Amino acid sequence: MSEAITVNRVIEKLSSRFIAKNSVDINSTYQFILHDAEDFYFTIADQSLAVETGNHPDPDITLILDSDTFVRVVTGEQDGMSAFLKGQLRAEGNVMLATKLSKFFSKEKQS
Repeated sequence: MSEAITVNRVIEKLSSRFIAKNSVDINSTYQFILHDAEDFYFTIADQSLAVETGNHPDPDITLILDSDTFVRVVTGEQDGMSAFLKGQLRAEGNVMLATKLSKFFSKEKQS
């Protein structure tokens, strides 16, 4: 039986799923405010990823949602745009960055 997918498991795996070649010319910080879990953010710069818990003082985009919606979107069970349109996800800042998010990560571990 596989372990349940949680926000913490997703955060732990972000670095191993990051596709550096898809982040050329990106220098952005994505903040995630989770209603029912610890907030976190990641910064993409110079084709590398840095993930931190807590709140960034000046993120480029902030995504506000609950952990269930986060997991559904990350696993592909729900489309991010669908979550946004249903009011399950709110975005503040440079919302165009949200549309690029999926190209930076793979469902498979990167070498």
